[in-house]
Amino acid sequence: MMFLERILQAKAREVMAKKAKIPFAELARGLTDIPAPRPFRPSLTGEGIKLIAEIKRASPSKGILCPDFQPLKLARIYEASEAAALSVLTEEKFFQGSLAYLTLIKKGTQRLPVLLKDFIIDPYQILEARVCGADAVLLICAALSRAQLATYIKEAMALGMDALVEVHNQAELADALAAGAEIIGINNRDLTTFQVDLETTFRLLEAIPKDKIVVAESGIKDRRQLQRLAQAGVNAALIGEALVTAADPGSKLRELRGEENDSG
Repeated sequence: MMFLERILQAKAREVMAKKAKIPFAELARGLTDIPAPRPFRPSLTGEGIKLIAEIKRASPSKGILCPDFQPLKLARIYEASEAAALSVLTEEKFFQGSLAYLTLIKKGTQRLPVLLKDFIIDPYQILEARVCGADAVLLICAALSRAQLATYIKEAMALGMDALVEVHNQAELADALAAGAEIIGINNRDLTTFQVDLETTFRLLEAIPKDKIVVAESGIKDRRQLQRLAQAGVNAALIGEALVTAADPGSKLRELRGEENDSG
């Protein structure tokens, strides 16, 4: 967990600096100019497995994933290729993301709900997400206590947003459920080794009540994996690297959706 701790320490310093520059009350005034949220949770339900397409420039382990990174162009390609929702990685120091990308994408797309993907450790960030146009926020169990999770889920809902609550193991799943999470993201990447194991989703799925929305995250690259997940009862999959590294992201997304072939 050393890497996660480094990220969280950096994030704490970042949030402190933001609060000093723009206090909470001043930030909240930005809510008056924000259009109503686009529904995130409903976009993940219905027939077939839904795809949350991620806009992501880099990762700490692999560096630059998308050298010609054009976030709005990518978002519009995803929207035209029938993604169910968009995920925008906004963490700057380690993932080279930006809140500006999210605002640009939200203003420049027509209908897809937008998830802010970052390391949220403070209510300030939840408010900031809505002011920047987010329709949902990622909450990572490994970064938060059960009490924080419960509070942050409620704060997101009070602002009209959904919360995708990310878990990696049984203990975190227990915290997520106790905190009232309605959308559970199962991250197949081990935070200590960075190894990816799709079986993590299948192991944890058994303990999740059927009325919850389940999103598989990390390591999903082909249609066959998505078919397995769908058959097991997973509602959606969040896909980043397989899309942003593809020569034709739109074609890759359609392939994953099963439009072009079922071979992956």
